[in-house]
Amino acid sequence: MSRIKINIPKQELYFSQNNEKIFIFPVSTSKYGVGNKEGSLKTPPGIHHVSEKIGDGAEPCTIFKKKKNTGKIEVINNTNNSKDLITTRILILEGIESGINKGKGIDSKVRNIWIHGTQEEKSIGKPASHGCIRMKNIDIIELFDLVDIDTLVEIIEE
Repeated sequence: MSRIKINIPKQELYFSQNNEKIFIFPVSTSKYGVGNKEGSLKTPPGIHHVSEKIGDGAEPCTIFKKKKNTGKIEVINNTNNSKDLITTRILILEGIESGINKGKGIDSKVRNIWIHGTQEEKSIGKPASHGCIRMKNIDIIELFDLVDIDTLVEIIEE
């Protein structure tokens, strides 16, 4: 059984199988902190699961809009020019804890909280997103290939 844990203070994602850590990836969570309210642009805490996988086979740095492949490629940007693009692959998260990340006004799936690639790889390792968990394009491809639908994803603040 595989599992993902995202450690917000360390800006790291841990992928494990059968309780053994396999990979550690640097990530970028919300620059606005941790929170669950709709419109807050914060990364929600708690336990989620992967409800959809989008982008299988897309070229690295392919831009997605509204979960659709645009067919456009974005060059990795190492400046602070934030476009907040969604690139390469998407893992859609759905909260499973009522009152924490599931329910009216706090639902992670309704808020479009995803694990996805970014063209702003310079921001990886520090809070910079608008709520999602951003990864380097090469890392999201590797994680995407390891993860199944319903894989548990725990987002922690410790």
